Amino acid sequence: MQAIPERRKISPFLVFYLIHSVQVGVGVLGFQRVIAVNAGYDSWISIILAGGLTHILMFMMYRIVQMSDGDLVSAHTFAFGKWIGKIFSFIFVLYFAALVVTIIRTYIEVVQVWMFPRMNTFLFSLFFLLLVIYIVKGGIRTIAGVSFFGLILPSYLLLTFGFTFQYADFRNILPIFDHSIMDILKSMKSMSLTYLGYESILLIYPFIKEGKASQKWAQWGLFASTLVYTLIGIISFAFFSEGQLKKTVWATLSMWKILELPFVERFEYIGIANWCLIILPNACIAIWCASRIVKRATPLKQSTSLIWLSLVCLSVLTLFPNREKIDMLNNILSQTGFYINFVYIPFLFVLILVIKRVKKKL
Repeated sequence: MQAIPERRKISPFLVFYLIHSVQVGVGVLGFQRVIAVNAGYDSWISIILAGGLTHILMFMMYRIVQMSDGDLVSAHTFAFGKWIGKIFSFIFVLYFAALVVTIIRTYIEVVQVWMFPRMNTFLFSLFFLLLVIYIVKGGIRTIAGVSFFGLILPSYLLLTFGFTFQYADFRNILPIFDHSIMDILKSMKSMSLTYLGYESILLIYPFIKEGKASQKWAQWGLFASTLVYTLIGIISFAFFSEGQLKKTVWATLSMWKILELPFVERFEYIGIANWCLIILPNACIAIWCASRIVKRATPLKQSTSLIWLSLVCLSVLTLFPNREKIDMLNNILSQTGFYINFVYIPFLFVLILVIKRVKKKL
């Protein structure tokens, strides 16, 4: 691949914001119900275990791009050859595009249920994607800036969970290991959708100054995500009963309902509005990765593929009009993301490692 000009690269520490912001999105609003179905109050263990696995996978991803001297497309070419490698790369185009659709449609559903029931899905998606296109056209440096502000500006929302302490009973999580190992592992698998997005480092890596030095920041980004999910998970388990958790679709929003401030009666409205800034870098990073793969694998310019991918996402977004279909979309992406991260990435890592060693012997 062509060398990336230094002026288009980002500093290593910005990887922290890119990784953390792509993981913290709409999943925060309702992950508690999904993981509590199998492991109940022991689900906080699943959050930590799933987070720990992401650290191992991040190490593998860095080794993959370093051994192949490029990015994901280079790794596929190295492992499978030019044409078969392109097929595997285009699978990731579909995956990142599906991630964009899931992020936007899930957020729209939250807005429609909690704030504006008659809000037009197509119009909101259109204007949101126009903003995404504008940001992505600025390059990875602009996306990194949006990720920074998308993390810093809404960070005050974490403090609001302190209001739940007066109604919480942290003895709920006791006794620990009240569920079987298999239940905890099932719950860990359910966390896969929530943690998705960090595989974007496979495309971002060539745009990082001193790429090897950035791995510690990527790992810190993963740790911050795990910490946020663990804290919110434990607070939720202390606040809700197991029966309530399994029936509450958006547990995080439900906790905000107890907040009463002199200047606002429905604080969840502020939280939902702020969440638009949080999901913005999610969508930007995902669609940048998809368009980057198309640019690397075809003669198309990235700006052209960006527009076409956005149009495809806009068209697909309207195909999920109700909760059942949106839930189906989330489940499909969750399953796909699980196999891509926990099965395919280790396979690709081992394959490239073996090919490297065989070539050295030859």
